[in-house]
Amino acid sequence: MTELDFAKKIHELGGRAYLVGGAVRDKFRGVRAHDRDYCVTGVDEKIFADAFPAAKFGKSFPVYSVEIDNAFCEVAFARTERKVGSGYRGFEILFAPDVTIEQDLYRRDTTINAMAVDILTGELVDPFGGRADVLGKKIRAVSQHFTDDPVRALRAARQAAQFGFDICPETLEAMRRCSGELAAEPTERIFDELETALKTVRPSIFFRSLERAGLLKITFPEIFDLRGKVQPTAFHPEGDAYEHTLAIVDEVAAANPKPVVRFAALMHDIGKGTTPAHMLPHHYKHERRGLEVLSRMNRRMRLPADWKKSAAFVIREHMRAPRLVKPGKIVELLMNLNGLKISVDDFCDIIRADNHGLPPYLMHARQIIDELLKIRGTDAPPDLTGKDVGRWLREERTRRFVEIYRRTD
Repeated sequence: MTELDFAKKIHELGGRAYLVGGAVRDKFRGVRAHDRDYCVTGVDEKIFADAFPAAKFGKSFPVYSVEIDNAFCEVAFARTERKVGSGYRGFEILFAPDVTIEQDLYRRDTTINAMAVDILTGELVDPFGGRADVLGKKIRAVSQHFTDDPVRALRAARQAAQFGFDICPETLEAMRRCSGELAAEPTERIFDELETALKTVRPSIFFRSLERAGLLKITFPEIFDLRGKVQPTAFHPEGDAYEHTLAIVDEVAAANPKPVVRFAALMHDIGKGTTPAHMLPHHYKHERRGLEVLSRMNRRMRLPADWKKSAAFVIREHMRAPRLVKPGKIVELLMNLNGLKISVDDFCDIIRADNHGLPPYLMHARQIIDELLKIRGTDAPPDLTGKDVGRWLREERTRRFVEIYRRTD
């Protein structure tokens, strides 16, 4: 079924079908949308279900998943929302055939997401100036109901990072008013926005936007604590640990698309936020303190296991890796890295950004690891057992590393 066929069938049922959300926004941005979402008005839910028997319930009610143009798309019934409690569960939702598309758009977060296109006529429905805000690169709240769901504040910050748009002053103020309820939101929702923000072109804008709205300390206190932690200017001319961290995460984001890698970059100096004032501008043992901060963050947010493990490795090794010279220590690091979710190339992207380059062994790390893995414990002399096999394996891999390094040096 094509999009037009879908719209015609809805029209036969007495309703209208609209393209909504990101697909409309991206049309005015001049980019291709990743997916297409639809909103239906004027049709009873039971009549719709009878007319589209293959449709499946979507992520939430009243949303269906319908195959349109060879892709499963979300089709929602126009609805209104009324705040009756706190947080994201505190809403009374009404959907009915007489709910208009304008009423549905009114409940959305920002104007750039509050547009619709009538599929049959091509008419743009834009009651809140979303098209002008896309062209003007502005993030603006649709209405005073923006604060009804506090996580909309994070979405606005993420949209700013995703599109490179500026958040309007009145919307920043609305974000600030979300602080009370935001502090009580489930951390899963906070993490979801963090993950999405880390997929953007410049993740730093997300954190800077939260800081401007007074929300960074509430949502990501570990990042907030980096502010004002000065560093030796000879090594970090960009400023304090906060500025350095945001610069690194943006540089890594430009080189690497993986959120887990960008998160590890974000965490690499996180221990500097706990450096005692009398120690500044030095941050001795910040790697050790960084692991403690990461553990606290994990208890608060329940990070994915591979995110925590990868970040811990980067925190622990980012200072040591560029300085290693002993073959045995280098082999140990490379073998430990080989067992992580992030690849050697991912690790190198972080070290390159933080250290302004790579040591020679990391420049050839993938080739070296492949050679070292050819030596296995099963190759050990038959008379060796237990720990002796492990010792033999380390020694043989170290010898091989020296041979390889001489060839590549």
